[in-house]
Amino acid sequence: MPFDPNAQIIIYTDGSSRGNPGPGGYGIVLFWGNKKKEISQGYRRTTNNRMELLALIVALESLKRSDLPIVIFTDSKYLVDSITKKWLDKWIKSNFAGGKKNKDLWLRYSKAAKPFQIQYNWVKGHADNPYNNLCDELATSAADGKDLLIDEGFENGI
Repeated sequence: MPFDPNAQIIIYTDGSSRGNPGPGGYGIVLFWGNKKKEISQGYRRTTNNRMELLALIVALESLKRSDLPIVIFTDSKYLVDSITKKWLDKWIKSNFAGGKKNKDLWLRYSKAAKPFQIQYNWVKGHADNPYNNLCDELATSAADGKDLLIDEGFENGI
Protein backbone atom coordinates (compact mmCIF):
# COMPACT_ATOMS: atom_id res chain seq x y z
CA MET A 1 0.00 0.00 0.00
CA PRO A 2 1.59 3.36 -1.02
CA PHE A 3 2.27 6.04 1.58
CA ASP A 4 -0.36 8.78 1.63
CA PRO A 5 1.23 12.06 2.80
CA ASN A 6 -2.26 13.49 3.39
CA ALA A 7 -2.92 10.78 6.00
CA GLN A 8 -0.98 12.60 8.73
CA ILE A 9 0.12 16.03 9.85
CA ILE A 10 3.81 16.56 10.55
CA ILE A 11 4.82 19.36 12.91
CA TYR A 12 8.26 20.70 13.82
CA THR A 13 8.53 23.11 16.75
CA ASP A 14 11.22 25.07 18.55
CA GLY A 15 11.42 27.74 21.22
CA SER A 16 14.12 30.27 21.95
CA SER A 17 15.00 32.76 24.64
CA ARG A 18 17.73 35.42 24.58
CA GLY A 19 18.67 35.03 28.20
CA ASN A 20 16.59 32.84 30.42
CA PRO A 21 14.49 34.82 31.12
CA GLY A 22 14.72 37.32 28.32
CA PRO A 23 13.14 38.08 24.96
CA GLY A 24 11.91 34.86 23.40
CA GLY A 25 10.08 33.37 20.48
CA TYR A 26 8.79 30.21 18.94
CA GLY A 27 8.90 28.72 15.46
CA ILE A 28 6.62 26.13 13.90
CA VAL A 29 6.65 24.32 10.56
CA LEU A 30 3.54 22.29 9.71
CA PHE A 31 3.18 19.85 6.82
CA TRP A 32 0.08 18.22 5.43
CA GLY A 33 0.65 16.55 2.10
CA ASN A 34 2.38 19.08 -0.13
CA LYS A 35 1.22 22.02 1.98
CA LYS A 36 3.67 23.77 4.30
CA LYS A 37 2.92 26.51 6.83
CA GLU A 38 5.36 28.48 8.99
CA ILE A 39 4.28 30.25 12.19
CA SER A 40 6.36 32.33 14.61
CA GLN A 41 5.89 34.91 17.33
CA GLY A 42 8.12 36.81 19.72
CA TYR A 43 7.66 37.79 23.38
CA ARG A 44 9.40 40.52 25.33
CA ARG A 45 10.22 38.47 28.47
CA THR A 46 9.89 34.73 28.85
CA THR A 47 11.88 31.49 29.16
CA ASN A 48 13.11 28.92 26.70
CA ASN A 49 10.89 26.16 28.14
CA ARG A 50 7.81 28.38 27.91
CA MET A 51 8.55 29.07 24.25
CA GLU A 52 9.13 25.37 23.51
CA LEU A 53 5.77 24.60 25.09
CA LEU A 54 3.96 27.52 23.48
CA ALA A 55 5.20 26.44 20.04
CA LEU A 56 3.58 23.05 20.56
CA ILE A 57 0.34 24.59 21.84
CA VAL A 58 0.02 27.09 18.99
CA ALA A 59 0.74 24.36 16.45
CA LEU A 60 -2.05 22.16 17.84
CA GLU A 61 -4.47 25.06 18.22
CA SER A 62 -3.89 26.05 14.59
CA LEU A 63 -5.12 22.71 13.23
CA LYS A 64 -8.54 22.55 11.66
CA ARG A 65 -8.84 18.75 11.62
CA SER A 66 -8.57 16.32 14.49
CA ASP A 67 -9.13 13.12 12.51
CA LEU A 68 -5.56 12.78 11.24
CA PRO A 69 -2.64 11.43 13.25
CA ILE A 70 -0.01 14.00 14.16
CA VAL A 71 3.72 13.46 14.27
CA ILE A 72 5.63 16.05 16.34
CA PHE A 73 9.37 16.69 16.08
CA THR A 74 11.00 18.83 18.77
CA ASP A 75 14.47 19.27 20.21
CA SER A 76 13.00 19.77 23.68
CA LYS A 77 13.54 16.85 26.04
CA TYR A 78 11.46 18.88 28.50
CA LEU A 79 8.42 18.49 26.24
CA VAL A 80 8.97 14.94 25.07
CA ASP A 81 9.80 13.52 28.50
CA SER A 82 7.05 15.44 30.33
CA ILE A 83 4.46 14.03 27.93
CA THR A 84 5.70 10.55 27.02
CA LYS A 85 6.93 9.64 30.51
CA LYS A 86 3.55 10.78 31.91
CA TRP A 87 5.08 13.39 34.22
CA LEU A 88 2.41 15.83 33.07
CA ASP A 89 -0.37 13.47 34.16
CA LYS A 90 1.15 13.38 37.66
CA TRP A 91 1.57 17.16 37.74
CA ILE A 92 -2.06 17.70 36.81
CA LYS A 93 -3.29 15.18 39.39
CA SER A 94 -1.24 16.90 42.11
CA ASN A 95 -2.22 20.40 40.88
CA PHE A 96 1.44 21.00 40.10
CA ALA A 97 2.52 20.45 43.70
CA GLY A 98 6.09 21.23 44.56
CA GLY A 99 6.19 24.36 42.43
CA LYS A 100 6.22 22.73 38.99
CA LYS A 101 6.60 25.53 36.47
CA ASN A 102 4.47 26.59 33.52
CA LYS A 103 1.17 25.33 34.93
CA ASP A 104 -0.79 27.78 32.74
CA LEU A 105 0.79 26.48 29.55
CA TRP A 106 0.71 22.80 30.53
CA LEU A 107 -3.04 23.05 31.21
CA ARG A 108 -3.54 24.82 27.89
CA TYR A 109 -1.48 22.11 26.16
CA SER A 110 -3.53 19.35 27.83
CA LYS A 111 -6.75 20.84 26.46
CA ALA A 112 -5.28 21.47 22.99
CA ALA A 113 -3.87 17.92 22.68
CA LYS A 114 -7.01 16.12 23.85
CA PRO A 115 -8.70 15.58 20.45
CA PHE A 116 -5.56 14.34 18.70
CA GLN A 117 -3.60 11.13 18.26
CA ILE A 118 -0.01 12.39 18.62
CA GLN A 119 3.39 10.74 18.27
CA TYR A 120 6.29 12.68 19.81
CA ASN A 121 9.85 12.51 18.48
CA TRP A 122 12.94 14.11 19.90
CA VAL A 123 15.50 15.44 17.41
CA LYS A 124 18.93 16.81 18.19
CA GLY A 125 18.89 20.60 18.13
CA HIS A 126 21.28 22.65 16.01
CA ALA A 127 22.20 19.55 14.02
CA ASP A 128 21.41 18.32 10.52
CA ASN A 129 17.60 18.38 10.58
CA PRO A 130 16.64 21.17 8.14
CA TYR A 131 13.13 21.67 9.56
CA ASN A 132 14.32 21.83 13.15
CA ASN A 133 16.92 24.35 12.01
CA LEU A 134 14.22 26.35 10.22
CA CYS A 135 12.11 26.38 13.41
CA ASP A 136 15.17 27.63 15.32
CA GLU A 137 15.64 30.43 12.77
CA LEU A 138 11.96 31.37 13.03
CA ALA A 139 12.09 31.34 16.85
CA THR A 140 15.28 33.39 17.17
CA SER A 141 14.16 35.89 14.52
CA ALA A 142 10.86 36.30 16.37
CA ALA A 143 12.72 36.84 19.67
CA ASP A 144 14.91 39.47 18.02
CA GLY A 145 11.98 41.17 16.29
CA LYS A 146 9.86 44.20 17.04
CA ASP A 147 6.30 44.28 18.38
CA LEU A 148 7.00 41.56 20.93
CA LEU A 149 3.97 40.27 22.79
CA ILE A 150 3.67 39.97 26.57
CA ASP A 151 3.90 36.46 28.02
CA GLU A 152 1.23 37.19 30.63
CA GLY A 153 1.71 33.88 32.41
CA PHE A 154 5.39 34.55 32.92
CA GLU A 155 5.26 38.25 33.64
CA ASN A 156 2.34 37.89 36.06
CA GLY A 157 3.99 34.93 37.80
CA ILE A 158 1.16 32.51 37.04
